Amino acid sequence: MRFTRPRDLATIAIIAGLLTHLVLRLAYDSLPPLPRASGSTLLALGAVELWLAFSLRARIQRRPGARPVQPLTAARAVALAKASSVLGALMFGAWAGLLIYTIPVRDEFAAAGNDLFAAVVGMVSAVGLTAAALWLEHCCKTPTETPGKD
Repeated sequence: MRFTRPRDLATIAIIAGLLTHLVLRLAYDSLPPLPRASGSTLLALGAVELWLAFSLRARIQRRPGARPVQPLTAARAVALAKASSVLGALMFGAWAGLLIYTIPVRDEFAAAGNDLFAAVVGMVSAVGLTAAALWLEHCCKTPTETPGKD
């Protein structure tokens, strides 16, 4: 198994940030203001994945009282972790693009101050989701597996 590389996630985030910034430069004045907690859904997803990671970790390490993990369950958890880390990087980039756009125009547009706060909440939530997803992926490796080998 090949673990998710940080440079892949960074590439996704940079591309998403650039595209978001470009779209906002073209159409920001026609968009409605964002809800302040619009990015917090990602944080909720991250919390669920964090709980799943700790649950699976105990089961994979065969701690006393923990049920064994079916291989298909572990494979599904890894697939979820990989998809979530990509989503977190993508959304981090999008929220960062919004933040970079709204900082200089917050006096020009009334909604920019509100969107600035929403961007910060979204970025923090995206980082939380990405971190939880990477931890879930780490927790799903077998105890004999080494991180650098495919």
